Amino acid sequence: MSVTPSHIIEYLYCPRFTYYEYVLCIPQYEERHYKVERGRQVHDEKLERNKDYLRKKIGVVEKYADQYLTNELLRGSVDEVLLLNDGSMAPLDYKFAIFEDRIYETYRTQLECYAVLIEENFHKVVNKGFLVYTRSSNKLVEVEINESAKNDVRRICREVNEVIIQNYYPKATKFKQRCVECTYRNVCVK
Repeated sequence: MSVTPSHIIEYLYCPRFTYYEYVLCIPQYEERHYKVERGRQVHDEKLERNKDYLRKKIGVVEKYADQYLTNELLRGSVDEVLLLNDGSMAPLDYKFAIFEDRIYETYRTQLECYAVLIEENFHKVVNKGFLVYTRSSNKLVEVEINESAKNDVRRICREVNEVIIQNYYPKATKFKQRCVECTYRNVCVK
């Protein structure tokens, strides 16, 4: 079974999240927040507006917009797959967010997932990815992606599958503060 970057991000937040949502099928019932909906609108607008734009400053020679990619472990839609002038490729993801001088782990994980998908579908190496922060005047931020991170993505895909396919009840996160706001805090056995 292939998983999405969202599955991986949720699993990394707490492995039991995967169990409750995908094994017991207890929905999150999270409301659609304004930022999520607005982010989707901005995302669609950017893809439409930037169809022919190549970011030559970072060495882009060709791009593939809105690419749905899959392999035996993973699946997802990449905003842009960039072919760079050194022959490598890179994912680019638009974020309806303000750049706060740091890269959130969820954003990094998402780019690492896309790197695995790009390498296996395009057969080109991926050493970096890019984030565009639309609420910071479209600030472009480069993110290094190494082999260790790509191997971690593959390992975590297998762990998520183990939980889902084998009905495996994993240990909860060791960061107990996460439990306070968790959707599943009332049903989770500590």
